[in-house]
Amino acid sequence: MDRRWRDVGVLTGALFAANVAARLIIRFGFDGDDTAADRMSLAMFVVIGLILAVVAFRWGSGRPLGAWAGDVAVVVGAAMALTVLVGPLLVGHDPFAGGAGTFFAQIWLYLLATGAGVLIGYLVLTALGRDYRSQQLKRYAEVKAAKPRRVVRR
Repeated sequence: MDRRWRDVGVLTGALFAANVAARLIIRFGFDGDDTAADRMSLAMFVVIGLILAVVAFRWGSGRPLGAWAGDVAVVVGAAMALTVLVGPLLVGHDPFAGGAGTFFAQIWLYLLATGAGVLIGYLVLTALGRDYRSQQLKRYAEVKAAKPRRVVRR
């Protein structure tokens, strides 16, 4: 159980670190250039999606979907809260400075990027037949094929 929460914490920290890195690059490298800032934000969302795609691929092969989906939901919720509320404070901005539209747009974009990342990772895993359920069915088929057929006497 301790390892499970450590993994959740490390993954939350990694997603938040990707956001902080993007914010710092925008602040010190592209301050005032909205086009470059938008591209950097897009790159951040792609990186976050890729991280979660890899996590879904790795966790989905060893555990059933129900066992790791809750962990990913906790990670996404915690990382999103940190990204939206704490991230702007680290670079000297107010989280609500852009208004409600910008605040909620950040939330929806974050959920879209994380959802797409998890979905892509799990769909690739399932398409390759390496997910937990497919492996269970494969083992079941091998066991059933290995047993000789029972003869019924009449």
